Parts: sequence; structure tokens; C-alpha cells
Amino acid sequence: MSNNKFKVLIVEDEANICSFIETLLTTNDYQALVAHTCTMGLTLFASHNPDLVILDLMMPFMDGMTCLREMRTRHINTPVIILTARGEEYDKLTGLEGGAGDYVVKPFSPRELVARVRAVLNRTMPRSEASDGTMTFGDLTIDTASHTVRVAGEDVSLTPKEFDLLVFLASNKGIALSREKILQKVWNYDYFGEDRTVDTHVKMLRGHLGKCRGYIATVWGIGYKFDPDATR
Repeated sequence: MSNNKFKVLIVEDEANICSFIETLLTTNDYQALVAHTCTMGLTLFASHNPDLVILDLMMPFMDGMTCLREMRTRHINTPVIILTARGEEYDKLTGLEGGAGDYVVKPFSPRELVARVRAVLNRTMPRSEASDGTMTFGDLTIDTASHTVRVAGEDVSLTPKEFDLLVFLASNKGIALSREKILQKVWNYDYFGEDRTVDTHVKMLRGHLGKCRGYIATVWGIGYKFDPDATR
């Protein structure tokens, strides 16, 4: 599928950054919609149904997190990449827990942003390597056909990214996976030095899994391993 079928909504109040992102996207054959306020962003979001939103957290009048929550009440599955000038883990977690699928910390390189946009959009398309079926590990059940996860019979709400991460880890049970490998396979982009991307998502995923959080083991100096047997 060519890039020009994808509409990307940019919600950014800084004119120079907004223009830069718009030019970057159109150069790479994406359709770009531009909003300099969250109010306009929500209007364009409702009227144009974009495939992806790039949203700055530090917006005037209505902040980015409020805008994100509004978007999530309308279309829960539309992927959102948040922009933030602050790189602290708290800010990233706040955005991710609010429903964002990824984040980019300012200043960012053009290559990184395009790679992250491409990766997020690729995840919204059917993947031939994804197999339909159910994986069960103790109290954890992963249904790849219905995109549902249950812990001890109770449904667990995961973002699309968290679900992809869990499926990838579970599909490679017992294998130590580096952060670079996880970024390549789950995020579909090369390693940019943001190993905290994986760490942050693993932390959130563990929180959602409750009693099964120990199924995702840390392999010090390497990355992570899905090892449900180790917790029994």
C-alpha cells in the first residue's frame, strides 16, 4: 500500500515545527493535515478520520493530554504519536497510558520521525506473519484472532502496541530478545538509541498483566524473555 493513501494529522502550535513535519510527510508521500490548536485538531480528527495523529503535548488553551483523551473517546484505535520536549519517563508514561502508541522527544531527527510514522502505520495493516489462534500460558490467554488478552479469565485492556509486544514475546517463548530486536520486529524501525521505548512499554505491559507480570523476565545486559515456566 503506498504512503499517499495515509492521512496524518499534525497537532502542533509551533509554526516552524509544524511546517517542518508537514514538509517531511508530504515529501515521503503522506497526506498531511495541520492544526495549530487542539480544538482545530479535534475538528479535523472528526471530519477527516486520519490514519495517524502526531500530537504535541505542550499545547496552549487545551493541553495535548486532554486532546488525546478526547480523541480516544471518539476513535479508540486511531494511532497517536506524541511529541514532547520533556524526556522524563513520567511524561512518556503519562502519554502512553493515555492511549498514545509511541512518542518522540524533541529535538528529533527527520529519519527517526518518518521511521516511527511508517512503523506505526504498518502496525495498523494486516500482517501476513500474524497467525490466528490462541496461546495459553497458565492464567494468561492471548487470542490473536480477536485481539484479546485474559488473565485468570478476566479481560485485560491493552493498547495495540502493548498487544503486539506481548504477542511477539510470547511467540518467542524462552528466547532472550535484545531491545534492538524488539524494536525491529514490534516497532518496525531501526535502533535509534531510545532503548527506554521498549523498557517503558514492558513496564506498562507488566502492570496490565497483574499476577502474570512475572512471565516477562528481564535478561540483564540483553533485554527481555517471555518465560512463564520460571514463575511456577
